Amino acid sequence: MRRVFLDNIKNLRGWRAPRKLVSFAVDDYCNVRVASVRALDNLKRAGLDVSGQFDHLDTVETRQDLEALFAVLDSVRGVNDRPALFTAYALSANPDFSRIREGGRTYEYESVPDTFARLSDEQPEAYEGAWALWKEGMRKGLIQPQFHGREHLNVDLFERKLRAGSADLKVNLENNSVAALTAERSMPGVGFTHAFGLHARSELAGHEDLLRDGLDLFEKVWGFRSSTFTPPAQKLHPSLYRVAEAGGVRSIDKPLRCVRAMGDGAQRRETNRSGRQRGQDHVTVVRNVVFEPSKDMGFEPVERAMAQVAAAFRWGRPAVISSHRVNYCGHLDESNRTNGLDALRRLLKRITARWPEAEFVSVDRLVGEMEAVG
Repeated sequence: MRRVFLDNIKNLRGWRAPRKLVSFAVDDYCNVRVASVRALDNLKRAGLDVSGQFDHLDTVETRQDLEALFAVLDSVRGVNDRPALFTAYALSANPDFSRIREGGRTYEYESVPDTFARLSDEQPEAYEGAWALWKEGMRKGLIQPQFHGREHLNVDLFERKLRAGSADLKVNLENNSVAALTAERSMPGVGFTHAFGLHARSELAGHEDLLRDGLDLFEKVWGFRSSTFTPPAQKLHPSLYRVAEAGGVRSIDKPLRCVRAMGDGAQRRETNRSGRQRGQDHVTVVRNVVFEPSKDMGFEPVERAMAQVAAAFRWGRPAVISSHRVNYCGHLDESNRTNGLDALRRLLKRITARWPEAEFVSVDRLVGEMEAVG
C-alpha cells in the first residue's frame, strides 16, 4: 500500500500530458566502466570491491549489446507506428588512459568516437562496427543521445587520487577501467562518479568550465547540441543551471526530492515537478517510473513499472521511465543482457497491450510538447 500511495503522490503535481506519452530516460551510455572480463579479474585480484552492480556488470556498449537492444525496441510500436526508443543520456568523453599513465598527475580525456575506435582496436570481436551501429540506430529512430556530462567522473577527485598515488586508481589505469574507486577524505560526500559533486564552493568555477566544454564537445561528437541534460548521479549545483541554459539546454532532469550540496558544508532541501518552475529558464523533467531489471530491488521489475506507468496516466502525466545502460550490458555477463532485454520486451508489450494509444517519444521531444502546450 505504501508503494501505491507514493506512486500517486509523486504524480499529483506537474505538467499534464495531452496524450499517453512514454519516454525512456536511460543513463550512462558511452561511459567507460570495466573494460573486459580480464580487467574485472585483475581488479578483483588487486582487492577492489567490485560487488556493486555497476562495478561488475557495466561496460561501454558493445556491438552485440546495441544489436540486441535495437531488435527489441524495433519489435514494439506505439499508436503512431513509431518504434519504442531510448533517450540515451550519453557522454562526450572518457579518460585517455594512455596519456594519464604517461603524465601521472593530471587528468586527460579522449572523445567518445576515439573511445570506440580504441576499443575496436583492442577488442574487435566486441567493438568493431559499434560506433557505426550507434549512428544507424539514431537514423532509425531507436536511440536518441542527450547530454549526460563530459565524463562520468569527478575530475578533481580523480586528480587528487592521481597525485596521491592511490593504489585503486593505479590498477584501474593499468586496466583501462574506472570502477570501485574509494572516496577521498578531502572531499567528503563526493563519489568518484559524481562529475558535478560539490565539496567546496571554490570548485564551482571548474564545474562551469567543464560543463561548457562538455556541451560543446557533445555537439562535435553527435552533430547537434543537446537540449536536455541529466547530470551524473543527479548532482548539480543550481548556479550551473544558467551555464547549461546558455549552452542550449532547455530542460534539466532532477529528482522529485533531494538534498543539494551547496558547498562548504551548506545544504538545501529541494522538491521538483515536471514542467516550468518559478525563476528558471528551463523545463524540469522528473522521472516517475523506475525500471532496473538487473538490480534486485525487492519487487518484480515489469509489474512494478506497469503500476507506476498506470499511476502516471491516471493523473494525466507522461510516463518518464528511468533506467540505466547496465541493465542491457552483456560484455561481462551475457545472461545480464538476456534477462534485461527480456524484461524490457515484456514491459513494452504490456504497455502497448493495455494502452494501445501509448506513444513513445524521446525526452527532448517530450520537452518540446511541454513547451508547446505550456
